[in-house]
Amino acid sequence: MSEEKKAIKLTELAFCAGCAAKLRAEVLMDVINPFGGLFNQNEFPQLLIGLEEADDAAVYKLNDEQALVFTTDFFPPIVDNPYDYGAIAAANSISDIYAMGGKPLMALNITDMPTNLPVEVIADIFRGGAEKAKEAGCPIVGGHTVRDQEPKYGLAVVGTVHPDRILYKGKLKVGDKMVLTKPIGFGLMTTANKNGSADSEDFQKTVDWMKKLNKTASELAVSVGCHSGTDVTGFSLMGHSWEMIRSGKIGLRYDWDAIPKIDHYEKYMNMWLFPGGATDNRNYYGDKVTFKIALSEQQQMMLFDPQTSGGLLLGIGSDRLDEFLEKAKKSGQSAWVIGEAVEKPGIEII
Repeated sequence: MSEEKKAIKLTELAFCAGCAAKLRAEVLMDVINPFGGLFNQNEFPQLLIGLEEADDAAVYKLNDEQALVFTTDFFPPIVDNPYDYGAIAAANSISDIYAMGGKPLMALNITDMPTNLPVEVIADIFRGGAEKAKEAGCPIVGGHTVRDQEPKYGLAVVGTVHPDRILYKGKLKVGDKMVLTKPIGFGLMTTANKNGSADSEDFQKTVDWMKKLNKTASELAVSVGCHSGTDVTGFSLMGHSWEMIRSGKIGLRYDWDAIPKIDHYEKYMNMWLFPGGATDNRNYYGDKVTFKIALSEQQQMMLFDPQTSGGLLLGIGSDRLDEFLEKAKKSGQSAWVIGEAVEKPGIEII
């Protein structure tokens, strides 16, 4: 490895890191709302999920047994290691297929790269993405690359799902138990690493979590008849939870102590190493959350921390919960029961 390659810190080339680079939720809604109604189900009856639903991916029905799932995601570097950056970006992109209960079929690279970035660094990013996609059984078959001052990498992914087994964001039922399959705090940890405050062992554990596919979690959810789920990414646990109940007909109650957090999160939380996206999330979603327990401002902010390649948030029927947890244990899939769906609208933290 050349000295030039060793010296490059990818995160120093990024204005924002990972999914924290998303446009603020309120800006995104203002952009989409004016034209979202152009592509509705009345005009396109095979479009099961489009812009109107604001789900994790679009779904287009082919027949009674098959539907296509479409998604795309890319972002600036969240880690300095180019291979890990590519692998995390690929896992994050493919995750939206899993969040719909689908199986990825193939993908295309979406890439912006500075012209002065060494070729071997770009190659490592691509290799990380390709090997993670191969792990998912999802070949990368092409893509598009343009020049930019800031590196960005991700995938456009197509998959399949049975029309009757889609995991919708908005189909929670009162009494469903809410299960999370990865801890929160990835935004906090990656920001700590960027400013040099992260312990290397703590940070590596976070990298390992972000590189982990949501494949098994999705397959298990579908196997027990789960009907509602999403993945937790840039809009935080609270933001993506709100998306599941925004119809106003149902609410969520979470147990703060039951929510998994990254190892040693208190150290970094108390140093206030949250990315700017956490503040954006709190500003937009904060009035939708009621705290029934006394939490510090830092603890509250953890719930608005933007995640990159986060876990699945699933609504599992109480009658199938034990089966899901037993299957998860046997397969080595992490799963935490963090709360339940309730009649009262909004989100409560107890």
